[in-house]
Amino acid sequence: MPKKFEDNDISKVLKILRKESKKWDVPIVTLTSVSSKDPFKVLISTILSLRTKDETTAEASKRLFKKADTPKKMVKLTEKELQELIYPVGFYRVKSKNILKACKELIEKYNSEVPDDLDELLKFDGVGRKTANLVVSLGFAKPAICVDIHVHRISNRLGYLKTKDPHATEMKLRDKLPQRYWIEYNSILVAFGQKICRPISPFCSECPVVDYCCKVGVKKSR
Repeated sequence: MPKKFEDNDISKVLKILRKESKKWDVPIVTLTSVSSKDPFKVLISTILSLRTKDETTAEASKRLFKKADTPKKMVKLTEKELQELIYPVGFYRVKSKNILKACKELIEKYNSEVPDDLDELLKFDGVGRKTANLVVSLGFAKPAICVDIHVHRISNRLGYLKTKDPHATEMKLRDKLPQRYWIEYNSILVAFGQKICRPISPFCSECPVVDYCCKVGVKKSR
């Protein structure tokens, strides 16, 4: 275990994880967005994914987009119809309201086009920084850093950052992480976090980057 994680180690770590992650299941939202290249589908899928299992998000997205895959088609659904299509995603009632409201705003203010600007996306109800950054990076292939619990945890566990919350992690990564890694950083670390670098008792014995990791906060591992 190194005494300090050097800044240039992140390039080495990501190179290794990029190769290894091909053996792991890619997060559902990433799969949906990459395959469609449709910012609208990225936006809706990411809203659905909040506090919801990947498998549930995938099935709900499939049902919903089969019925309505544009803002104009979506607003033709009643709130009850939308709820039935996305159930059992977490907070499906709230999400159905937010999705319909967002679609109406897209039609009225943005000519049915999802904006590619972070600040504009944050104006929609139910869209936080994680969702907005995913839309920008995956929907438009523009540099953006999406930080969730995996990215926050692993960035700090490695010793690359020392931050207290996801927002602080995003701001620090924007300042520190080379921009060429911004888009892939989330998908690589989420896959890594789901398979190896678990929140509790990570699989350090199977970790391909264990020689670089400072194991900050790790009290028990497998």
